[in-house]
Amino acid sequence: MAGGAMEDGTREVERWEGYVDWRSRPAVKGRHGGMVAASFVLVAEVLENLAFLANASNLVTYLMKSMHYSPAQSATTVTNFMGTAFLLGLFGGFLSDAVCTTYAVYLISAFVEFMGLVVLTIQARSPSLMPPECIKAVGAAPCEPVSGSKKAMLFVGLYMTALGIGGIKGSLPSHGAEQFDEHTPRGRKGRSTFFNYFVFCLSCGALIAVTFAVWVEDNKGWQWGFGISTIMLNCCLAQLSTFSVEQAATMNTHVGGLKVPPASLPVFPVTFIILLAPIYDHIIVPFARRVTGTEMGITHLQRIGTGLVLSIVAMAVAAVVEVKRKNVATDAGMMDSAAPLPITFFWIAFQYLFLGSADLFTLAGLLEFFFSEAPPRMRSLATSLSWASLALGYYLSSVLVTVVNSATGRGGHRAWLEGASLNHYHLERFYWLMCVLSALNYVFFLVLAIRYKYRNAGVIKG
Repeated sequence: MAGGAMEDGTREVERWEGYVDWRSRPAVKGRHGGMVAASFVLVAEVLENLAFLANASNLVTYLMKSMHYSPAQSATTVTNFMGTAFLLGLFGGFLSDAVCTTYAVYLISAFVEFMGLVVLTIQARSPSLMPPECIKAVGAAPCEPVSGSKKAMLFVGLYMTALGIGGIKGSLPSHGAEQFDEHTPRGRKGRSTFFNYFVFCLSCGALIAVTFAVWVEDNKGWQWGFGISTIMLNCCLAQLSTFSVEQAATMNTHVGGLKVPPASLPVFPVTFIILLAPIYDHIIVPFARRVTGTEMGITHLQRIGTGLVLSIVAMAVAAVVEVKRKNVATDAGMMDSAAPLPITFFWIAFQYLFLGSADLFTLAGLLEFFFSEAPPRMRSLATSLSWASLALGYYLSSVLVTVVNSATGRGGHRAWLEGASLNHYHLERFYWLMCVLSALNYVFFLVLAIRYKYRNAGVIKG
């Protein structure tokens, strides 16, 4: 009897409370979970981000060239689409916590995203679903943008895709983080590594997506307070998919005998993240642990703060580069020309590198912060706040474009973000505004971070 009781007690200790295996049997510590189990999530994220960003990276160009949208209309449509996709991560997180498992939410969402992409593919392949053909030229009447049922089909495809993306983003990170035992230092460190490599896999998917998009274009043609404080950073990130791509489209994109499509520009930040993520996890964090004598080395909020500082630098760099680009256009007498300017698009890479680094620090830190500090039964929803921050950042970008144009276009003056071409925009002023807003946002973050007390003491203790 005693031996049997001891055996049962040992089994009870080994059980992982609240978790079961794929056959709904009690999970056992040491046998289930860990990085091997979490690797499924990492691979799935690579593939999902591949599908998402292969479309998003070319969407602003597609809307301008095929749907006949203006640069400002294209930018706001893209940021609204991506904002909605990330905001729906809250819905995916809610379903994962309150309705069914994270795995079930992922499977359903993947199917919905697939159907949305099918709708978009049908439209892109059907001339009858396109707006009337139009020859674009400087001084000519603007082309008629897509409208009516054709426009409806475009937005049905876009927002079905966004719904699927939201469900995946709301379920996958927490599903992977649940594979680690938070009651042991090894489990907490493993979970931190997982979130770091989750962002790494986001970037791998993006890199493959951009490479694929380049090949197609060449060969086929075409906690709440902290979440709020990262919205401005994500508003800056929104520019990578919109105005930065449009800037590069006006520049010389030749590298030797190769012509690089502007949509391939995201290769710069994702490549840098892919290189930086292992360095951060295997060199920077171990060094920080030795220096600080703490378990994590660098706390979640310190990572977020580093990212916010980098976003300020990125916007300042973007403004300086835009001034240089316009000076080249003026000196060459090409303000009204549609020909590429005699300046290499590699200048745009600098703002991409700083924002890519900011994204690595902030997103990984934010995901881990929300997961580790939230109650266990709300972790999917809490983790989804990271995506909500991204969403609101994209929406804020759309709002800023509208507000800036409304405020600066009064009294007979031309608005900052209007003109016959991007050369006539005052994009550098918009970037300086983003820089100032980012700095104010960082001050707001510092006030919150200084006063915050971690719920999980293991984050800051040795």
